Amino acid sequence: MTNCWVLIKRELGAYFSTPLAYVFIVIFLALTGALTFFMGAFFERGQADLQSFFSFHPWIYLFLIPAVSMRLWADERKTGTVELLLTLPIPTGVVVIAKFLAAWIFVAIALALTFPLWITVNYLGEPDNGVIIASYIGSLIMAGAYLLPVDPR
Repeated sequence: MTNCWVLIKRELGAYFSTPLAYVFIVIFLALTGALTFFMGAFFERGQADLQSFFSFHPWIYLFLIPAVSMRLWADERKTGTVELLLTLPIPTGVVVIAKFLAAWIFVAIALALTFPLWITVNYLGEPDNGVIIASYIGSLIMAGAYLLPVDPR
């Protein structure tokens, strides 16, 4: 289990050592904000909820999650560390799980940075915060589903 945590920290460090993380987070926050306020008609609806915010998440994930997950193995091959990684006394399944969890944690960080929208909704009205928490959890699970490796067979 400690090998998995070491690999997760390594992958998260790799995300934030390149501009990819910051570009992804800025694009994610800009898209969620623009789609919520402009396309979702947040203020015109007159309701204190984040339904318009969460309704666009499948589409945002559909286009942005591949940018997060494609680099997981491609960078290993590009830098030549895939041979070293696969010859370590760590099962390949643990490596795959660690890479998946690191990408999922990264997306969770990006999702957590949307909390000002939740604060805004609570300032403007009295929303059902239980529904908002459940929607955040559902969105995070959905992001994990988009990150799952697919067997090409």
